[in-house]
Amino acid sequence: MTGSSGNLLADNFTEGRSAALDLLWIISFSLLTALLAQVAIPLPFSPVPMTGQTFGVLLSGAVLGSRRGFLSQALYLVQGAAGLPVFAGGAFSVAYLLGPTGGYLWSFPLAAGLVGLLVERGAGRRAVQMATTLVLADTLILAAGTLWLTGLFGTSFRQAAFMGLYPFVAGDVLKIILVGLTLPRILARYGDQRT
Repeated sequence: MTGSSGNLLADNFTEGRSAALDLLWIISFSLLTALLAQVAIPLPFSPVPMTGQTFGVLLSGAVLGSRRGFLSQALYLVQGAAGLPVFAGGAFSVAYLLGPTGGYLWSFPLAAGLVGLLVERGAGRRAVQMATTLVLADTLILAAGTLWLTGLFGTSFRQAAFMGLYPFVAGDVLKIILVGLTLPRILARYGDQRT
């Protein structure tokens, strides 16, 4: 087992890796993100609902690593574009990817890949490093979404931030705390048991 593999929770629960097992992990986390998208709270002052999606994005990178985390979120976008009701509130279609939530959605594979890359390098072993990793990825998602809103509605960044950044900070902090505190503990308990 390589060092990066020992840092990934997914690889510590199986005897070995295979293409079939990797595909199962990728599909599972794309479906988890779709399920968490259905936890949606509409905000009267924003075209973007508050959802659980980013929890799925962060968790996919943290558990699966860069490649599988990226692919799980890319698959999630493909599922929605193909007509499966995986986006918030059961929405789907390419048009949804071009609407107000598009910037957030397009950044999901990159954010999962970023978390995965840093976890492969050991960030998942310490709470502070894990939290920093998650903050970076979440900032990527929020910045991409806010910048998308500025272009879509022709508003200033400040106006877009009131619609697509500030309302989500508290919820995202809770998601970061949940993943950031639990993953290092789980890895400490179950990590490297296959060696």
